[in-house]
Amino acid sequence: MATAVAKKKNAELSTDFVSDMFEDGAEGAVFDADELQIPFLKIAQQMSPELKKSDAKFISGLSAGDFFNTLTSQVYEGQEGVDVIPCMIKTTYKEWIPLEKGGGFVQEFDATDPEIKQAVRKEIGGKRVDELPNGNELVISDDVYCLVVNDGDFEPALITMTSTQRKVAKRWKTRIAMNKERNPKTNKLQVVPIYSTIWKLTTVDETNRNNQTYSNYAVNKVRAIGSEDADLFQEAKSFRKSIVL
Repeated sequence: MATAVAKKKNAELSTDFVSDMFEDGAEGAVFDADELQIPFLKIAQQMSPELKKSDAKFISGLSAGDFFNTLTSQVYEGQEGVDVIPCMIKTTYKEWIPLEKGGGFVQEFDATDPEIKQAVRKEIGGKRVDELPNGNELVISDDVYCLVVNDGDFEPALITMTSTQRKVAKRWKTRIAMNKERNPKTNKLQVVPIYSTIWKLTTVDETNRNNQTYSNYAVNKVRAIGSEDADLFQEAKSFRKSIVL
């Protein structure tokens, strides 16, 4: 009898605890944007530090060609892929100090900045780079702000597509611009918002000019977000608004 009473009290305490936890909302867990780290979704390459056991960035279970989250260390097998909802794609122009000079980010230029046009394409160490007048490198990338969808859950991440990855980004943007669904009110096809579709990212092997193999993105449409995904749609829409603003 005592055991039964104890179990009942524990159940009541558990229910009260869960109720309090959700009633308190996100108290103490809200921070300014500049206090938070942006989680990146990247492809592990042969020389990635995340594959080296002696490196502080090492991620167990990660292989070349897999995706990984830089914040959570979550691994997604490359051929199996990962589902994402792109919420905004922005082309950025960033100035970097070359690795041989210590490396490091300097600044991001506005797309209309005249400094961008002064960059000169050069081949350094077998790699093509856009060099600024001060000797630093101009790196152009398509930054994809997205939600990673995994087992009914979702989390934000940033994918930066540079160099040869930008050809994939260009095709992806073209497909997004042409992505249509039938409007049930008009029975006509119309282009839908960027955040209304789930896409699958996988990795494929490609070869560069130096005959070196590397992993690149491949993108395929999965499906439009349906009425059963109302929460997911609103989250993706809200995420886009938070970035645009």
